[in-house]
Amino acid sequence: MRRSITLACALTALPALAPAAPLPHFTQPTAIWNVDVSHATLRANSAAMMTHLASFSPHGWGDGRDFDFHIDFSFYVLHANGSTPTRPIVAWPSEGEYYSPDCDAPGLPFPMPAGGGIEGTDPPAYACDAGDEDCHLLVVNDASNILYEAYATESADATGVHAICGLRWDLAKVYPRHGRGEHCTSADGAGFPIAPLLFNADEVWAAAQAHGDLGHAIRFILGNNRMANDKYVHPASHGTFTTSDNDPNAVPYGSRLKLKQSFDINAFSTNESVRVLLRTLQKYGMFLSDGGGVPLTAESDRFTTHKWDDADIDVDSHSLYGLRPTDFDVVEAGDPMTVSYDCERTPDDFIYIDGYDF
Repeated sequence: MRRSITLACALTALPALAPAAPLPHFTQPTAIWNVDVSHATLRANSAAMMTHLASFSPHGWGDGRDFDFHIDFSFYVLHANGSTPTRPIVAWPSEGEYYSPDCDAPGLPFPMPAGGGIEGTDPPAYACDAGDEDCHLLVVNDASNILYEAYATESADATGVHAICGLRWDLAKVYPRHGRGEHCTSADGAGFPIAPLLFNADEVWAAAQAHGDLGHAIRFILGNNRMANDKYVHPASHGTFTTSDNDPNAVPYGSRLKLKQSFDINAFSTNESVRVLLRTLQKYGMFLSDGGGVPLTAESDRFTTHKWDDADIDVDSHSLYGLRPTDFDVVEAGDPMTVSYDCERTPDDFIYIDGYDF
């Protein structure tokens, strides 16, 4: 969470949305989110970084508050196609406060599936009633494979999607090491996509049937006071000046943590769905994507076929309680970058679809 924004909005009744399709993911196996890091090189001070993070509080996670390894289920990922109505992105609260040039210019046509909702609204609504939440709006066009994400979405109505940031990700492309542009944010503080790093009940259920994993890394957040002051590492393209830990072993924005290979998954839980999450954290890890309190984020089960409390899933916000920072390693990511807000957008012709970087 980068800002605390008080939103006063009226809820609008909308028709029910059809069940969600699978979560959107980058289709290229070489996309960083899909890369197996089971045996990746670790940062030289990985153990010291995790020991330092653990020293903040009894559980080691959170922000000024002490959190166990909690899961947030407040996100919706909506699905559109070529016939879904669009509305233009409208700078909110004003043109001067819109994140530019980091985000796509106001006027971007943003899909609005019927019956959808902004993060934190329950029942789903296109008017944010979540107080100081980030009010993300996440929509994937399944026909074009384009993901649309907005941050601080005050409302979405006939006049437009009113947000501080609205942008697109092409899920068929492999982005360079600095994503959409060095020092450029996105709908998440690190400049990452959000929806491809979430997990939902359908995805977990399917992986559990095969005793497998999710096939991608997971979104992870941490308090700004627990992140390295004014630093980030690739593949992040952005950090914030609100980070404040000056210890040499502080964790920078964008870090990829992975559950230790020595961690005994079967001893931790007999629940196969929980084991799916643990195997995923071992193989693909989790990316430090934004500032906040609750470590992991999943999709609400409102639009999915399977439900989190189904007997053959049985996952809730406490299912990973007991995981500590010292159960994780930190993957090597190169030298940290110093934060600036001088966004340099990546030209479209430097984003490749064949897996090559530069």
